Amino acid sequence: DSISPTILNLKLVRDNKKKSNKYHILLQCSLFYAMICTRLEIAHLVGVVSRFLLNPRKDSWEAMKHILQYLRDTLGVCLNFFGDNQTVLDGYTYANVVGDIDPGKSTSWYLMIFAWGTISWQSRLKKYVALSATEAEYIDAIEACQEMLWLKKLLHELGLMQERYNLHCDSQE
Repeated sequence: DSISPTILNLKLVRDNKKKSNKYHILLQCSLFYAMICTRLEIAHLVGVVSRFLLNPRKDSWEAMKHILQYLRDTLGVCLNFFGDNQTVLDGYTYANVVGDIDPGKSTSWYLMIFAWGTISWQSRLKKYVALSATEAEYIDAIEACQEMLWLKKLLHELGLMQERYNLHCDSQE
């Protein structure tokens, strides 16, 4: 099912024995091109599978195949902004404390939406190991707040002042 770009319950694991081949690298480069130029919603998945570029396994191939199927099934999808009098800057943050199996670090992301369109996002594997799930969630919320404050200033400079800003936090432990 390729309705969603997410691959649920997929745990990719590094394999130090296998070596990369040119087809894996070419496919990864093609996915990067699609992500940067036209399909921003696949950024998280492309980032995850790129961690296995040098030592791909069958599961990373399956993940890339799923991304390609998603792209094929959603060719008509595009980014839209719908303005109305009640446009509010909404932020969403998510901490996957379970994280990447190999290094034991968490993956987090945030997404900022304005006028029903995504205007900013970030997804990355953390460079640190948090001492608790709560600590990881607070750090992720602070990073999302920093982005929201920057966007608030930008919107203010554009003459789009707002009374409120929403930040929604979630996590998976």
